[in-house]
Amino acid sequence: MAMGLFTVLRDRNARVYMAGVTISGFGDSAMLLAAGVWVKELTGSNSLAALVGFCSWAPALAGPFIGTLADRVRRRTLLIATSLALAAVMTTPLAVRSSQDVWLLFAVLTMVGAGTVLMDAAETALIASAVPRDLRGDFNGLVRTAIESNKLIGPLIGAALFTVLGGPTVALLDALSFLLGAAAFSLIRVREPAPAHRPPRNWTAETAEGIRCLWGHPVLRSLVVAGGCAMAASSLSSTATYALLDIGLHRPAAFAGVLNSVQGLGSIVSGLAAGALLRRMPPRALSAVGLALFTLGALARLTGLVPLVLAGSLLIGLGLPWPLISALTMVQKETPDELLGRVAATANTLLFAPTGLALLAGTAMVAVLDYRVQLLMAGALGLTAALLLAVTARAPRRRDPAEPGADDRRRHAYGGDA
Repeated sequence: MAMGLFTVLRDRNARVYMAGVTISGFGDSAMLLAAGVWVKELTGSNSLAALVGFCSWAPALAGPFIGTLADRVRRRTLLIATSLALAAVMTTPLAVRSSQDVWLLFAVLTMVGAGTVLMDAAETALIASAVPRDLRGDFNGLVRTAIESNKLIGPLIGAALFTVLGGPTVALLDALSFLLGAAAFSLIRVREPAPAHRPPRNWTAETAEGIRCLWGHPVLRSLVVAGGCAMAASSLSSTATYALLDIGLHRPAAFAGVLNSVQGLGSIVSGLAAGALLRRMPPRALSAVGLALFTLGALARLTGLVPLVLAGSLLIGLGLPWPLISALTMVQKETPDELLGRVAATANTLLFAPTGLALLAGTAMVAVLDYRVQLLMAGALGLTAALLLAVTARAPRRRDPAEPGADDRRRHAYGGDA
């Protein structure tokens, strides 16, 4: 495991890209928490504070449509330009003074959400050009580790800055993180050809082409669907946390921080190990193992015993990243470059859009059902997804893009010149 990670970190492009993702992701994590608190303080409304998270998540539903732009321009240029644009957007919250101005926060977070969807598509496509093929599993694992680390640290710093210096300071921190991210992306050295010239086509047709590419690939389809099930199951489990603490463990709500920290630790370890595991087992197998670990973790939370609940949180943290890393790594390896932005955006929508929908469903369920029913449903969904991978494991293997004849197969599969 360590050798693969060190090999990735010796690669200049990987180091620079990691710096950009980590810095910009840190600013977003801090701002998202601070924005919710900011809206709550200005309006006194819990529902409006909750709307903050929805605004940042909603653009993911339009991921395939937004991601089409990543196949029309050079990806590195797009990353830099989008980061600079978002840095400018993040100065808008400086004008927020009263409850009458909170719409500015909602507008800003929606634009940042759309920009993040676009950047995720461009980043996934750029990695295929900037990072060697045999390092992408390790690299994606490191990126997931950075994301999980930001989730642990960013909100704490965002809350502290908001308490001491106020919301505008956190907004400026996020703007600075986008500027530093743009600077890091500008240092990536990659020979990225101009997008291939194509006959004029409308945006919807190009978006549909990316969707067909992903859905017509049996391996990618099953991995992405399994990853989406994992994220939905995670949302169902997380929305039961406070009921678990109150009814099951008889612990204060603040104990959720302990559970989140243990889960975050598991996710960090999981991300670091992902690359080495992908070299030793097929992506389907790693995804299924991750889903099985998640299922065990969700069931452990049913016991109401603190040691087992903590162990369950660790298992959930260990298991969740592997379906995501397996799916995204295979998207990078199996998708033609000219379609990679659209396919990556479609994959991200199928992976992460269920999170928001399941959060809404879980919030409603926890109000009327015993929390253990919700945890059972989360475990059942994780187990079902693992079984789905096992059932579809005998689908015909797609030829490696580097193998002779792969281009001809892609043209035939996707209905035209690829």
